[in-house]
Amino acid sequence: MTKLTAALLLGSALILTACGSKTETPEKMEETTVKTDRSDVAHKGHKGVSNARTYTDAGKTDDDHLWLEEVEGDAALAKVKVWNNATKPRLQNDSYQTLKSDLLEIYNSPEKLARISYRNGEAHNFWQDETNIKGVWRKTSLDSYNSDNPTWETVLDVDALAKTDGENWVYKGNSCLAPEYERCMVNLSDGGKDAVTRREFNTLTKSFVKDGFYLPESKGSTAWINQDQLLVGVDFGEGTMTESGYPMITKLWTRGTPLADAQELMRGEVTDVGVWPTNFENADGENEILIIRSVTFYESENFWIPQSGGNAFKPVKLPIPRKSNLSGQFKDQILLTLQENWRGHKSGAVLSFSAEEFMKSGKIETLNVVFAPGARQSINNFGVTKDAVLMSISDNVSGSAHLFDFNDGKWSSSKLPFPENGNVSIGSTNDKESIAFVTTESFLDPDTLWTVNTSDQSISKTKSLPHWFDSSSMVSKQFEATSSDGTKIPYFVIHKKDMDLDGDNPTLLYGYGGFEVSLNPSYSATIGQAWLEKGGVYVLANIRGGGEFGPDWHQAGLKTKRQIVYDDFISIAEDLIDRKITSPQHLGIHGGSNGGLLMGVMMTQRPDLFNAIAIGVPLLDMNRYDKLLAGASWVGEYGDPDDTGAEGAFIRNLSPYHNIDPDGAYPEAFIYTSTKDDRVHPGHARKYAQRLEDYGIPFLYYENIDGGHSAAANLAESAHKNALIYNYFYEKLK
Repeated sequence: MTKLTAALLLGSALILTACGSKTETPEKMEETTVKTDRSDVAHKGHKGVSNARTYTDAGKTDDDHLWLEEVEGDAALAKVKVWNNATKPRLQNDSYQTLKSDLLEIYNSPEKLARISYRNGEAHNFWQDETNIKGVWRKTSLDSYNSDNPTWETVLDVDALAKTDGENWVYKGNSCLAPEYERCMVNLSDGGKDAVTRREFNTLTKSFVKDGFYLPESKGSTAWINQDQLLVGVDFGEGTMTESGYPMITKLWTRGTPLADAQELMRGEVTDVGVWPTNFENADGENEILIIRSVTFYESENFWIPQSGGNAFKPVKLPIPRKSNLSGQFKDQILLTLQENWRGHKSGAVLSFSAEEFMKSGKIETLNVVFAPGARQSINNFGVTKDAVLMSISDNVSGSAHLFDFNDGKWSSSKLPFPENGNVSIGSTNDKESIAFVTTESFLDPDTLWTVNTSDQSISKTKSLPHWFDSSSMVSKQFEATSSDGTKIPYFVIHKKDMDLDGDNPTLLYGYGGFEVSLNPSYSATIGQAWLEKGGVYVLANIRGGGEFGPDWHQAGLKTKRQIVYDDFISIAEDLIDRKITSPQHLGIHGGSNGGLLMGVMMTQRPDLFNAIAIGVPLLDMNRYDKLLAGASWVGEYGDPDDTGAEGAFIRNLSPYHNIDPDGAYPEAFIYTSTKDDRVHPGHARKYAQRLEDYGIPFLYYENIDGGHSAAANLAESAHKNALIYNYFYEKLK
């Protein structure tokens, strides 16, 4: 991972993806993190069914239930406890206890993959188990890591730190200064919030630096320039945060000086999403300052800040399109991913240009094509090593890995020999090292971790997860449904081989459909044990709004075009029924965050298709989503609710909170969220539940006091949450 790539990961805090992929299995979460909708025209859905529903009088105003937006208000928390207590006897029965016990055994298993970041000859890992509840940052040598029984050395014990500090710390990763990786900024969250406290840490002494860099709780980011200078984008006080709740200012802070005296480098606008500091390297291997101004969620401006010469500290804007991402650096080449057509290159392509050329002239004369995807291809992820760029490429939602090199002014590539018909993901990379890690998996094949040495292109199998469920008795198939506009929508179905096509199979359909997030084939011990082994069918929907086929697949569902995302999902549900895989009585759906909005829309538009709906950490009040926490940053995805034209009207007609029919027939939904979620406000879930209660519509509810946007801050909480979810589906769909 290059420093530029690592720093850019801070933007992931803006995206609603904590629950964006399938229900995440904690065994995939150990790697140390290095660094960061109402329309006036009814829409005719699949098979002529009108999906969008227009209510001229929803029966309630936007001001109803605002008291539930007070996150830790006495009245709001009292109501939450009433709902939690009412749900507990329904879902925490004997089958729940068995599920939780089985899942916790998996989550605490020493056989989990200890995913690492490789730095300066050392393998670093963050690990949680039944002993290390909050987790431990630890390290070992590469040879030790590759052995059957690695010898780990503790770098930071978060449980011990939380006890000493008297704080409910949740570890949120670190950002270290290359190439020694001795000095790091450690990110600590109170209960799992996105906002973190940042403290300078010395990995050699394994202690926090006395009088070192320290930043109190805030959303934002930092980036190292050198050992004595840190780029800082945090809350500097009144008037320094955007409407989205992210930093508006980046400063250069010098060791030994007050933060108040830090040099301001760039100030954005209050209407921006945020201003983010990062860096890239010059020809001498020194860090240059780069600042990213996110004007909207999908549009940004990038500025180089020279540190010397006649133009010292005067921003120089990079002449690249707003809808593009700087994605790392290899040799002198800065990598650029397009989200729009530009200079003869199509959206989705990865290009590169010379850092030295730009710094000399302020222009980008020569563009080099790294990779240009085809119509059914997309780029999953990529990483940079000392010798190459490793890229995961998806073709019809099936992954492969490729190695790219740059010589004599052009890029060359070769495909790496990894298993096919599954997912291939580029794991930890480091632009100072030749060692990188790649993970392969499928729905029925556990994660396998491979070590790639990019200096000689050798590949060795390092570790694998055990088979936590009997996948030999199961089969995975890919189908396509036809959406309302005739587009073919792929989806995966996983089930036991002896399943009868009689419409009686309990089936769980999962979807997300937003923010260019791809749902790829992946192995989940949670889904396997809690659902598939019990005879359930699991379905993964690759609907528009995601990134399965690149930016165009995502942009097809933006703002007023969003109904097509929901039509895609409906078409899959209907296709499952047509194939007699299941029936409405036995079909349940699940989604979190943006996927929680998807669930809310399904409940208000097509409740007849489903008998169970799990709505996780959701957006549901789309008329006020931009007023709550990070909501303003997502206007580029959903549109502006305050718009007086078609955009505002569409959002109003879409909003699940406003479109609950008092006389409607709905499945008994299970709504879950977290008090500590400072990304998607828990008020969405609370107000939706309250409106259901107002109308006498049954529902189940669970709100975790800790856990942030993932709704779980440790493995025990993850087991509890997932046991509730799958027990709910089991009871409803069996």
